[in-house]
Amino acid sequence: MKFDAEAEAHINELYEWFKENPKLPKEIDRILLKRFYKCMDGSIEDTKKLIKTNYSMRNKHAHIFLDRDPADADSKQTFDYADLVPLPGLTEEGYKVSCYRLRDFDPSKVNHTADTKAFFMVSDCRFSMCDGDDGSDEDSDMFANGEVQIFDMNGYTLKHLSKMTFSTLRIYMAFLQEALPVHLKAIHIINCPPYLDKIVTVLKPFISREVFKLIHFHTAGLDSLYKYVSRSILPEEYGGTGGTLDKLRAQLLANLSCKREYLMDPNYWKVDDSKRNTERRRWPFMS
Repeated sequence: MKFDAEAEAHINELYEWFKENPKLPKEIDRILLKRFYKCMDGSIEDTKKLIKTNYSMRNKHAHIFLDRDPADADSKQTFDYADLVPLPGLTEEGYKVSCYRLRDFDPSKVNHTADTKAFFMVSDCRFSMCDGDDGSDEDSDMFANGEVQIFDMNGYTLKHLSKMTFSTLRIYMAFLQEALPVHLKAIHIINCPPYLDKIVTVLKPFISREVFKLIHFHTAGLDSLYKYVSRSILPEEYGGTGGTLDKLRAQLLANLSCKREYLMDPNYWKVDDSKRNTERRRWPFMS
């Protein structure tokens, strides 16, 4: 999507609204703001609703969305034992694809809350960059038409499942389904284990009917995955030509390091109490 003069005017209007709203942080990244706007198909009012939902949920669950550092020990452990990597380019439909897999199969490495925090740091990092071929072209104004997620279950055991925290899972699924500034188009589960039914039984109560319809289980190799995601996007480990997972992981870690200050700056994420207090002084009847 390219932003014409009218769309840019809408973004300026939304930016001023954001800055003046007492229930929002002081600042918002302009590329992220454009993602909200695109996600809501250019509707200003719907964009405002999604923004308010996003930041309300963030501030309600500060231990996941606010108190974070991509370079701290918990984050390092997550990135050491798991890959959470965006893949290069876009699908034919214009979708951005991300891949998640275990690098280390030891279930003792799992810290579900820290892992969830890391997942959303990766998302916030990427959402502040346009969706160019390498995900780093901030001036291209290229935004994906939707999101596709690939979950590789290789090495995942029932011991991993037992490490899940239901309160964290509830937050993760609610934010994924209600607050992300992107449209989720498909979830592909590959290398499915024989106890997949047990995993589905645990997760299904947290997944809306609409999202559950987006899940594809690939139980007989990867040929069925290639019908949805081109080999040119997929990593070499999955029979593709999109580079190795090690290379993609290195690029992700470099992006996280570059965006560390942004991810940790409360001005971009925490509801600004000074704005709220000013509004109360101006309008004392407001709650």
